[in-house]
Amino acid sequence: MASFAADRRSSARPGDGGETLAALDLGTNNCRLLIARPEGGGFRVIDAFSRIVRLGEGMGDSGALSTVAMERTIEALGICAGKMRRRAVTRARSVATEACRRAGNCTEFVARVRAETGIEIEIISEREEAELAIRGCWPLLDSDRPRAVVFDIGGGSTEIGWLALQRDEEPRLVASISVPLGVVGLSERHGKGRLSPERYRVMVDEVMERLHTFAAACDGPADGEGVQMLGTSGTVTTLTGVELALPRYDRAQVDGQHLDFRAIRRISAELAAMDCDERAASPCIGRERADLVVAGCAILEAICELWPVGRLRVADRGVREGILSRMIEEGRRGAVTGQAGTLS
Repeated sequence: MASFAADRRSSARPGDGGETLAALDLGTNNCRLLIARPEGGGFRVIDAFSRIVRLGEGMGDSGALSTVAMERTIEALGICAGKMRRRAVTRARSVATEACRRAGNCTEFVARVRAETGIEIEIISEREEAELAIRGCWPLLDSDRPRAVVFDIGGGSTEIGWLALQRDEEPRLVASISVPLGVVGLSERHGKGRLSPERYRVMVDEVMERLHTFAAACDGPADGEGVQMLGTSGTVTTLTGVELALPRYDRAQVDGQHLDFRAIRRISAELAAMDCDERAASPCIGRERADLVVAGCAILEAICELWPVGRLRVADRGVREGILSRMIEEGRRGAVTGQAGTLS
């Protein structure tokens, strides 16, 4: 069995002509993989995979990963392992976030993943999750604006970072927060179908209550011209696709796009008033996201109300790109500290 396990050596083989890197992000809702080769100052993606697995489905009641959810996820991870073998990956890092942080049976799940797929999952902290997401999308930030709110709405949690920016320097993470409010848990508590304006507002207020203290502590005028907002999540990319009326989702048209807060409020209200079948008819939502997208809208609206900057920039990139960027940097320093994929 191929093993993608921890190793502190660079495992590039003679004659490879360079490394092939893999970054896997296992979230509460999605399993995502990127395989890339270092190129120039960054990397070139040569393969990718994304599947909604709903690993954290039902965890709000049980506190554990269900057998069905684990089976779905291991099947997707097996596909990822196959791609890594076929692409002769020389270094890989595979991380898991909120669902695995919270699940009482996560140790058993991680052991099954390793035994059945050869992938060794590393459960990362909320802080590192935020750092990786920010690192993956910070090229989209405007260095002329000294402050930035960067957020990632996930299936099981939402991460927000408050950044300081200076020209020709990497952004500095001043403060961050992770709250256990994501699209899966919020939709399970408040409903997945058609929601009244009053019920939808309850969701928004729940999120605002959890974030209000953090937002108040951020050092700068949240609505000033010097503050920008960047969002990386399925929620913001989905809403952007809807706003652009795309016939099918197209990353090239969404990544880097700007989304106005008025459009966010309008689309969110329209989606909340629909049932799941009506939402699923949108080519940028589909059946898999139809029951979760409104919960994401509620989290997004709360963030927009707390930091009323007027518009945000959309990033279809995040943790995986952050992992790849960090691996390349560590490789250049000759101090590899991530997961190294060794094929046996």
